[in-house]
Amino acid sequence: MTMRSILRGWVERYFSDEEALILLFVLVAGFAAIIWFGRMLAPFFTALVLAFLLQGVVSALTRRRVPHLLAVILVFLAFVSVLLTLAFILMPLIWNQLVGLVQETPRMFASGQGWLDQLQQRFPNIVTPDQMQSWIGVAGREISQLGQRALTLSLTSLGNIMSLIIYLVLVPILVFFMLKDREALVGFTLSLLPQKRTLLTRIWHEMDRQIANYIRGKSIEIVIVGTVAYITFAFFGLPYTALLAVLVGFSVLVPYIGAAVATLPVAAVAGFHFGISEQFVYVLVAYGVLQALDGNVLAPVLFSETNNIHPVSIIVAVLFFGGIWGFWGVFFAIPLATLLKALVYAWPRGLESRQAAQPPPLGQDSP
Repeated sequence: MTMRSILRGWVERYFSDEEALILLFVLVAGFAAIIWFGRMLAPFFTALVLAFLLQGVVSALTRRRVPHLLAVILVFLAFVSVLLTLAFILMPLIWNQLVGLVQETPRMFASGQGWLDQLQQRFPNIVTPDQMQSWIGVAGREISQLGQRALTLSLTSLGNIMSLIIYLVLVPILVFFMLKDREALVGFTLSLLPQKRTLLTRIWHEMDRQIANYIRGKSIEIVIVGTVAYITFAFFGLPYTALLAVLVGFSVLVPYIGAAVATLPVAAVAGFHFGISEQFVYVLVAYGVLQALDGNVLAPVLFSETNNIHPVSIIVAVLFFGGIWGFWGVFFAIPLATLLKALVYAWPRGLESRQAAQPPPLGQDSP
């Protein structure tokens, strides 16, 4: 069998159907627009995600016989209130704590160096002076790079402030009109697609359920985990509670990896503040209980309707999409992995295999 015949058979197997070609074109066009115009259209995509997130609340109100426009206004006012709270209360608090942490880093470094000296004196055969100097050198370089990044960030703060103002003004306006004119916008988008779109419709309904459940569930999980972490750290008197709570809250975006990464700053701040004491152990135990409850209780309840994806697939998706789109790639890694899974399941080949696997109707024998 020649390579040409193999290639022809592969094309006929996957792309012989007209809808498969349309689906391929839509996917390529969508990803190309995001890759090439993602930075330019970032406010639009941000508003699209937020409108998709808030649409569930609007639908819930309309099901309770609240007029559509009134439901949109109520949800929009609540959204703007939360946005202003984040922009003018939470963000300045986190920024001040971040500045204080950077300023206190040299003292933490000196304290860590003293702890390493004690460790080397207690276990001279395990921790050698060369190893200790190597660790100190690596830590010093990391602190120096952190200071340079902080300086660069402060020099570009004007541009960041302008971008923040643009987001604070433009994104809410886009969200309001996306919620208000949802039917018209969806109808216009559907009018651009071919009339025959059974495959697209099936995949859209599957992804609408999966992505809606994921985004809303993940947002609720971030708020709950971050709030509980803030209360826990404040109870133990840990400094930089808001900064650490936000870090722990957003760590749930990356399953398995985020919890491990967030453990390092929590342990470092607790160790510097309390030393190696019972209080330090209590903080780590409480943090471990929080992560265990999140992984074994909260996440299964919030994502009970989401398709199960293998952990290896999740990690690969996080690495791939995070490398392409940064934070948003990490946030949407699982929905995008779910999209790929739905594509494989709904592709014409998958449809044929499901039809072949179905039992024959009653009264008919299988061939």
